[in-house]
Amino acid sequence: MVIERKEYISLLMQKRWNGKVKIITGIRRCGKSYLLNTLFKQKLIEGGVSADSFIELALDRKSNIQFRNPNKLYDYIIEQTGVEDKKYYVMIDEIQLSYKVKNTDIDESLVPEEDKDMLYVTFYDVLNDLMSRPNLDIYVTGSNSKMLSKDIVTNFRDRGTEIRIFPLTFKEFFEYSKLEKADALEQYMMYGGMPLAVLEQDEKEKAKYLQGLFTNVYMKDIVERYKLKDDVVLSALVDALSSSIGSLTNPHKLACTAASLLDKSTSDHTIKNYLDYLEDAFLFNSAKRYNVKGRKYFNTIQKYYAVDLGLRNAKLNFRQQERSHLMENMLYNELLHRGYNVDVGVVEVDQMLDGKRKRCQYEIDFVVNIGSEKVYIQSALNVNTPEKKKQETFSLHNTDDFFRKIVVLDGSQKMWVDDDGVIYVGVIPFLLEDYLTT
Repeated sequence: MVIERKEYISLLMQKRWNGKVKIITGIRRCGKSYLLNTLFKQKLIEGGVSADSFIELALDRKSNIQFRNPNKLYDYIIEQTGVEDKKYYVMIDEIQLSYKVKNTDIDESLVPEEDKDMLYVTFYDVLNDLMSRPNLDIYVTGSNSKMLSKDIVTNFRDRGTEIRIFPLTFKEFFEYSKLEKADALEQYMMYGGMPLAVLEQDEKEKAKYLQGLFTNVYMKDIVERYKLKDDVVLSALVDALSSSIGSLTNPHKLACTAASLLDKSTSDHTIKNYLDYLEDAFLFNSAKRYNVKGRKYFNTIQKYYAVDLGLRNAKLNFRQQERSHLMENMLYNELLHRGYNVDVGVVEVDQMLDGKRKRCQYEIDFVVNIGSEKVYIQSALNVNTPEKKKQETFSLHNTDDFFRKIVVLDGSQKMWVDDDGVIYVGVIPFLLEDYLTT
């Protein structure tokens, strides 16, 4: 049975022949290549595009190593698309593996120091040239954000558009699994949404596959890309992040945690670099703290969330199954998948404590930015007592604005609204429907 990624296919169909290179990014093994070269291609063929209109190259294959040279990549594509009155779809997998080469057509002595980049040919040069050809529609996939999404505006001269691909959402998983909603949620919170893990029926094999991804793919990729001596500190950092999902942290705190795990010190600078590596590989996403009333960001501390719960659990050998943390991580990933910018909210409240006036900080799990509007979301297992309800909603009642406020509860509870206008809904319907804009 095929896992249909309908939203992404619809998005790709909308962006055909828009004059821009479509840059499909996301963690390795999340299904980027299958989406592009199988599902999208099949959709186009069903719509009448001939099979010989596709030029496909996977740069991570040994047989295509020569095309990592941008000059050879360019020559090959030009050779394959020689019929000028015929339209071609050019699809290149793992474009970040293409390396820069010396531009032999330029006299180095004539190039000023500030323009030294001109001395090299990169895949950006190749793609910019190909985009100028009206009979070519260009698509590339990549698994490193620093090489791709962060450089789109600069290197593609505003002619690139990123399509971020995530592991399967709960809704995609539920529709494929045919399980009851509650059973599907338990499976999803344990093994996540990596496509091949979802397709595997045996739970032991799921776990083995996910653990292998970390050891044989992600850790190995980062060690090789950044020329690290080993993955000992990196692995300890991933363990620390995975154990503290949804907790406020910074490089110094994580360096202390890693040092306790390894019984040796690690510098804050090293940890900061490793955090960047993990984000660039799409393994983790960071959420900044936002002062709701002051309308400014705190830069000293933030939260990290795993891109996939199954990968997070596998790294910890499926221990530490704190449901509240898993649910919070799952909600964060869902909000990112829907295309929202998401922050961690901080609400400052002046209170009388022990006879003294103090400014206290209270947290809102997520501040979701929707244009000029915001939605505040609190993740809670339950609000079964008045004390628990007050605890979960206190920050929401002190934002001093009228934006929508939602408390997402564990389970499948139907939506209800209290006398103060706060919306309560179970996590299952929240993940399957839209409660943010409707």
